[in-house]
Amino acid sequence: MGAYDESYHRSLADPEGFWLEAAAAISWIRPPTRALDSANAPLYRWFPDAALNTSYNALDRHIEAGHGERTALIYDSPVTGTGREYTYSELRDDVAVFAGALASLGVGKGDRVIVYMPMVPEAVIAMLACARLGAIHSVVFGGFAPKELAARIDDATPKVIVAASAGIEPARVVEYKPIIDAALELAQHQPDHTIVLQREGTLAKLGERDLDWAALTASAEPVDPVEVAATDPLYILYTSGTTGKPKGVVRDNGGHAVALAWSMRAVYDIGPGDVWWTASDVGWVVGHSYIVYAPLLVGATTVLYEGKPVGTPDAGAFWRVISEHGAKALFTAPTAIRAIKKIDPEAAEAAKYPRDSFRTLFLAGERLDPETYHWAHEHLGVPVVDHWWQTETGWPIAGNPRGLEPLPTKPGSATVPMPGWDVQILDPLGKQLRAHEEGAIAIKLPLPPGALPTLWGDDQRYIDNYLSRYDGYYLTGDGGYRDEDGYLFVMGRTDDVINVAGHRLSTGSMEAVLAAHPAVAECAVIGVYDPLKGQLPRGLVVLKAGVDIPEEVLREELVAAVRRDIGPVASFRDVSVVDGLPKTRSGKILRKTMRGIADGRDEAIPSTIEDPAVLDALRPILRRQEVEDQRPGD
Repeated sequence: MGAYDESYHRSLADPEGFWLEAAAAISWIRPPTRALDSANAPLYRWFPDAALNTSYNALDRHIEAGHGERTALIYDSPVTGTGREYTYSELRDDVAVFAGALASLGVGKGDRVIVYMPMVPEAVIAMLACARLGAIHSVVFGGFAPKELAARIDDATPKVIVAASAGIEPARVVEYKPIIDAALELAQHQPDHTIVLQREGTLAKLGERDLDWAALTASAEPVDPVEVAATDPLYILYTSGTTGKPKGVVRDNGGHAVALAWSMRAVYDIGPGDVWWTASDVGWVVGHSYIVYAPLLVGATTVLYEGKPVGTPDAGAFWRVISEHGAKALFTAPTAIRAIKKIDPEAAEAAKYPRDSFRTLFLAGERLDPETYHWAHEHLGVPVVDHWWQTETGWPIAGNPRGLEPLPTKPGSATVPMPGWDVQILDPLGKQLRAHEEGAIAIKLPLPPGALPTLWGDDQRYIDNYLSRYDGYYLTGDGGYRDEDGYLFVMGRTDDVINVAGHRLSTGSMEAVLAAHPAVAECAVIGVYDPLKGQLPRGLVVLKAGVDIPEEVLREELVAAVRRDIGPVASFRDVSVVDGLPKTRSGKILRKTMRGIADGRDEAIPSTIEDPAVLDALRPILRRQEVEDQRPGD
C-alpha cells in the first residue's frame, strides 16, 4: 500500500495508536496517555487526560526553539494601503499584552469573548489572547446585522466584546459600533465591556462601558499561557442562518491542535517557514483553521489579507499577493476563481506576476465545477486540488494529501476521504450504496479529533440534528457518490436534490453541465414548484466577460446539453441570463434564499449577502411561473 492507504486504513483500524502518534507534534503540559474517550457515546472526547495551551503551541514554543525572528503573520491591506509583518516574537508579545488587558477586566478560563472585527492583525491577536487565558472566543463575521449579533450574544453570554470601529471595504466603510449598540439593545445579556480598536479615519464614539484598545493595552501587563484540559472549549463558531436559535459549533483545544497540525503537513504540504495564504475571513471556519491556528501551529507564515482579492478592475490581486510574499499555496473558494475567469478569461493578469514559489491551488467551500478546474489548471500550471469539509468538522473530510502522498486529481471530485473520516454513501434506509450510486454522505462515528464534540450548551440538539438520522453515523447534509477508485464526488446539499415527476435529480449535476459551456462564467440551478411534475429545474447563468451570444441561442444549447448528459427526465427548459448571483460575503451562492423567493416566500435575506441589489434584480425572474407544453420525450 502507498502512504495514503496505509495511513487511512490504520486511522480506522487503530484510531488510538494513530492519533496518539499524531499528538506527538503538539507540546503538552500533560501528555495524553489515551486518545479516545467513548464513555459518553455518542458524545466522544479526544485526549481526555491531557492538558496544553493552544496559544503557547502557536507562538511560544517556536520562539523557545530559536525561531522567534521567523515571520509569523503578513498583513496585506490594499483597502488601506498599508501592510505589516509580525515575527513570532512580536506576535507573541502583542498577544501576551492583550491577554493581560482581558485579564484586567476579569476574563479568565471558561469565560466567553465575542470578537467582532474585520481582517486586521488585532483580530488574530484577540483570538490567540483568549486561547492564552483559557477563555472561549466566538468570532462573529464583521458586518453581521444587529439581530444576528444579538442572538449570538445571548447564546454565548460573553463577558467582553472585542470590536473595531469599522470595517473598510473597497467601495464603502461599514461602521461596527452602531451595529454593536443596536445589538445590545436587542440582547438580554449585557457584557461588562466592549473594547474598540479605533481605526484611522473611522473613530467610533465610546460609551461608558466602552474601552479604547490602545489605551487599555498601554497599561496592561503581559501574561503567560494557562493550562487547560484538552477537552476544554477553545472557541464557539455559530453556523449561518436566518431563523431560530443559532447553532454554536464547539471546538476543543487538544483534538483541534492535533488535527490541524497533522492536516497542515499531510493535506496541504505546509511546514515551518513556508508562506501560506488562505483568502477567506477569520469570521468563518476556514479563517479559524487555516488563517490563524493551523499555519501557526506548524511554524509557517500566514497571510492576512484585508479586502476583496477579486473584482473589477483588479483581477490580478491573487497573483500579486502570491508573487510579493512568496506564497507556496493558496486556499480559496471556487467562486473566486470563477470571478477571475469571468473578468480575465485568458489569465493575462496572472502572466504579469512571477509565481516561482507557487505549488498548489486548494479550493473548497462549494462544488468545484470541471470547467473552472480545467481553466485554473491550464492557466496557473500547478495542481488544482478540490477538497471538502464543513464548519462542524473543522478540517478536510476529503481531499488530496499533498504532503502525505499526492494522488491523481479528477474533475468534479474532492478526491478521497482523509485519515480518520470513515465516509459512507447511504440510501434513505441506511444501506451502504455501491460505486456511482448517489445518496447521503454520512460519516461513521466516532468523528476524528478536531471535529465538533457538541453544540454550545445543547448536547441533545447536537444529537438530534447530526446523529439521529442514521444510527452510529454523523449526517453531513450533503449528497454524492464514490467511484470505483474510492474518489468522493460531493454533488451539493441534500436539499438541493429535486423531485421531478418522481425522479430525484441533483441540481449539482445540472450545474456541472451548464458550467461546461464556453460562454458561462458561473451558474446556479434551483428547483421551483410545478403543478404537474411537482418541481422543475430553473437555470441562472452569468456570462463570461466579452461573450456575445443571443440568449435564445444559449438557452437552446444549454437545454440540449442537459438533455444529452442527464436525459429528458430532467425536464430542463428554463434558463435565464443574469448579471450576477446572490452570494454570502464568503462567496457561497444563496440557493436556499432563491428557492424561497421562487416558491413565493419572502424569506429573510441574510445580512451576510454580498450585494442585496443582485437578489432584488433576480426577484421577477425567480418568481416567473411559466408552464410550457411538454416536449417530446419529457
